[in-house]
Amino acid sequence: MPLNPQAGNMYNFITDTWNVIKGACPHDCSYCYMKKWGKLRDIHFDKKELRTDLGNNKFIFVGSSCDMWASNISIDWINRILEKTFDAKENKYLFQTKNPARFDDFLLKIRRQDVLATTIETNRFYPEMGFHTPLPEKRAEAMACLTNTMITIEPIMDFDAVPLIDLIQKCKPFQVNIGADSCHHNLPEPPKEKIIELISELEKFTTVYKKDNLRRLLA
Repeated sequence: MPLNPQAGNMYNFITDTWNVIKGACPHDCSYCYMKKWGKLRDIHFDKKELRTDLGNNKFIFVGSSCDMWASNISIDWINRILEKTFDAKENKYLFQTKNPARFDDFLLKIRRQDVLATTIETNRFYPEMGFHTPLPEKRAEAMACLTNTMITIEPIMDFDAVPLIDLIQKCKPFQVNIGADSCHHNLPEPPKEKIIELISELEKFTTVYKKDNLRRLLA
């Protein structure tokens, strides 16, 4: 199986994506880009993906289409994926989840150069975020105990500046990515001025990467 080169609205610092766990993500966020393909199969482990040549000197987003760290994902599935990443030690891997508390169970199998990330779209709770995901403050608490962390605010939703900045600072991220809704889900979005202020405050303690789709809100 070949890797999938990064494309579309993916992070441009990622070279490829690799998905072994496939199907309908347990978190069921209303804005998930995978839903544009229609009804997805039940979640399953695609064993043939373990034959993928992961190459060398790549930065691979593992599990970009389905959250492999959701609470009901098999421990065995996660272990088999992590074991495969060691076949290509020159690579760096991005693991991103809305359930970062589960990282703690696998830290001995995740290398120091690999990036651990979570999504924090806002400090508030909106139903669009999914009823099956930990609240933003719980995600931040879990990330605070980790190293080499990254935060993604995408799709950014209206927020309260000080509480959101406090949550992100707690995570000690080396980078924060900010992006907007690309699929017209009519989410509660913040005004331009709030986003500019947020970026300015975040840049006081981390690097901010603005995704291309954020231009719509900054125009």
